[in-house]
Amino acid sequence: MSVETIYATLEKLERMHKSLLELSFKKTELIKTNNTEALDQMLKDEQAHVAAIDKLEQQRQLQVTEYLGAKGFAPTDKVTVADVIQVADNDIDKDKLEKVRKRLLLIIDDLRKQNDLNQKLIFQSLQFVNLTLDMLRPQPSQINYSGNEVRGTNTIAKKTYFDSQA
Repeated sequence: MSVETIYATLEKLERMHKSLLELSFKKTELIKTNNTEALDQMLKDEQAHVAAIDKLEQQRQLQVTEYLGAKGFAPTDKVTVADVIQVADNDIDKDKLEKVRKRLLLIIDDLRKQNDLNQKLIFQSLQFVNLTLDMLRPQPSQINYSGNEVRGTNTIAKKTYFDSQA
């Protein structure tokens, strides 16, 4: 296993994450315009991207484990590109890996921020829908109690959650 194969896999991961980030930006616009049909298709596209990224990530982990094993290092549960950078033979390989690693981390951070924004927008949209539904539903008349006299009728039977036979 060579550093070049790991580097090529990292570049593929970078491209896939960039594409996922672009989809995330488009999803923000779809949420703002309330286009649910297009949003549904966007979610399917995102799921396909995530599945491809997952396969690439598994491939990267296998490559890093094999590379570290060939160098005589015992692999741990979480093998990282930083481990490969530490044991790489020459400075050119270290520099290439470090640069692609930094770019990938920046894209992942941007993706995380964009997904947080989308989550907040969806939550606000759901709050608005719930508020609108609450306004449209008929409200029960208020029941006032004063002394022993009861005004209004309560036709809903009380539900108890206490099982006396237990």
